[in-house]
Amino acid sequence: MTRSPSRGSGGRPALLALFLALAAVLLGSAPVPAADGGSPWWEPVSRPAADSRINVTGAPFTGTDARGKVRGFVDAHNHLMSDEGFGGRLICGRTFAEGGAPDALKDCPEHYPDGSGALFENITGGADGHHDPVGWPTFKDWPAHDSLTHQQNYYAWVERAWRGGQRVLVNDLVTNGLICSILPRDRGCDEMDSIRLQARRTYELQDYVDRMYGGPGKGWFRIVTDAAQARSVVGRGKLAVVLGVETSEPFGCKQILDVAQCGRADIDRGLDELYALGVRSMFLCHKFDNALCGVRFDEGAIGTAVNIGQFLSTGTFWATEKCAGPQHDNPIGLAAAPVMAAKLPPGVSVPSYASDARCNTRGLTRLGEYALRGMIDRGMMLELDHMSVRAAGRALDILESAEYPGVLSSHSWMDLDWTERLYRLGGFVAQYMHGAEGFVGEAGQKAALRAKYGVGLGYGTDMNGVGGWPGPVGTGAPNAVTYPFRSFDGGSVIDRQVTGQRTWDLNTDGAAHHGMVPDWIEQIRLTGGGRDVVNELAGGAESYLTTWKATEDHEPGTNLAAGAPASASSSEWNPFTSYAPGRAFDGDTGTRWASDWSDDQWLRVDLGSVRPVGRVVLDWEDAYARQYRIELSDDGAVWRTVWATAAGDGGYDTAEFPPQSARYVRVHGERRATKWGYSLHEVTVHRA
Repeated sequence: MTRSPSRGSGGRPALLALFLALAAVLLGSAPVPAADGGSPWWEPVSRPAADSRINVTGAPFTGTDARGKVRGFVDAHNHLMSDEGFGGRLICGRTFAEGGAPDALKDCPEHYPDGSGALFENITGGADGHHDPVGWPTFKDWPAHDSLTHQQNYYAWVERAWRGGQRVLVNDLVTNGLICSILPRDRGCDEMDSIRLQARRTYELQDYVDRMYGGPGKGWFRIVTDAAQARSVVGRGKLAVVLGVETSEPFGCKQILDVAQCGRADIDRGLDELYALGVRSMFLCHKFDNALCGVRFDEGAIGTAVNIGQFLSTGTFWATEKCAGPQHDNPIGLAAAPVMAAKLPPGVSVPSYASDARCNTRGLTRLGEYALRGMIDRGMMLELDHMSVRAAGRALDILESAEYPGVLSSHSWMDLDWTERLYRLGGFVAQYMHGAEGFVGEAGQKAALRAKYGVGLGYGTDMNGVGGWPGPVGTGAPNAVTYPFRSFDGGSVIDRQVTGQRTWDLNTDGAAHHGMVPDWIEQIRLTGGGRDVVNELAGGAESYLTTWKATEDHEPGTNLAAGAPASASSSEWNPFTSYAPGRAFDGDTGTRWASDWSDDQWLRVDLGSVRPVGRVVLDWEDAYARQYRIELSDDGAVWRTVWATAAGDGGYDTAEFPPQSARYVRVHGERRATKWGYSLHEVTVHRA
């Protein structure tokens, strides 16, 4: 517990002042509230008696630029509350506590006395099997850039990042039921229960900061639920916090032996609940293939461990195939993971994988498509990272068919070949928090695209996300940071960060915690080509909010063919299921039209009157057309071709063409891609 310094007795004010000053130097404490009216708006009126320092002086920048745009950085991928996930004992230490840093920054019980009991820390290479578990006030071994299980998001460190120019932070609520089940834990492993708890704790952190600043609404930490609210917060110079979700089995949507454990009603309830909690972005799958989509693999020993975890959770290992296009998933980790391997049943081992088969066989399932459309209906943004190539491609097809801009890549887990498709939709990209040189190099690969689309750049720190962070470069490196330095806008002076008896220096410690973000950005600036990258990062908040606002403003186009009369050259006969032409226009992706098994077949819809038509969207079943054309007619007798392809690849197709007036629309199959006929789940017709 934290004890307030004694006020003494017998009238020793000079001695008391000396004692408090010494305590402030050694412990970073602020035991006495500031005098009324004596603090600028960015300084709290009180803090816990013993707490971290911020080590930033000067007023945070506020307002907008000459074009009315906000400035500032966006951390598009963080995990403020993951200490509450995974059963409560994977990430050690808390983001905040009433007693300040001494209460919050403690190691997990099983890490005492020498770290040998820190299972996850030791198997991920953050230590040699031992570490000093003592946090406050010495912090000998943690937090550190290569320690994956210790708190990096203590509120005062987040405050330092805000003071250094960060203006938007996405707090992804994260957990994994399987990891929870094999670690020491303080609570149950239901993923949705954990998401609810983490959301509540985020709101409690907002209240905690508000109390320091004198009451509700006065703190710098502001949870926002729409883009206009976020823009207002950033314009006032505060930190806009957006809630996201990154979990392996959302809404209970796991799969066991390829059988989905959820249905549409579960998805609807889950999305409604998340939206009510304030969640505005989410991943549909993470680490494990689930009932919604297949994942992009992990590499190395962690990849092997995750693959084993998938088997333990779902009964199946990852399965691979040769990629159909230039995009590919990460190579599967094949390194040994003995601790996890020991948990496999006797006789079961991780399969081997062909080196030329780099893509997950699992894509976006029909339930996943339903969930994605549910997100679109609610104005939520889809996180594309962690999706397999097959899943991401299908998701982009659906988003393009709906002209929906709400798509994000927040921490370098998307194949970069998808970048232009994402920008074309109006989406936003952030890179993982690599070392400065690596970050600048990755930024350079897509700089021309960002210039073409006029967008800024974000970073995803993934703090508390067991990912690993930039290491030290040494004091003699060409891009070594010289302390103190000025923030990117020139308005604040930033010195080495001090918590308790520990002083962190980016050059010698690397990015050990979130408070080192301003130092890391300064190191980017000092790296060759880095000045331009920092300028792009300063436009990141504006670009993120632009994507969010466009998502909110999206209006679904009217489907002119919904429920309209339909006919076809043929329909496959089945005694149990109807494959009639109208099934492709009933708004239900669970039904479909199917033709006889021959090449020359067509499907026609009557719009009821002559209407302008400029876009036709087709949702193919596995039996799709390799070559086909879209035809229009005013009378149903004379047809004209407005769009055609000889390279159909199934999935979603969006046929766009200069709008023309027509009453009838026909999909005319010329050559099949399979031995079956042609089969379409849905066809929608739009003005443009």
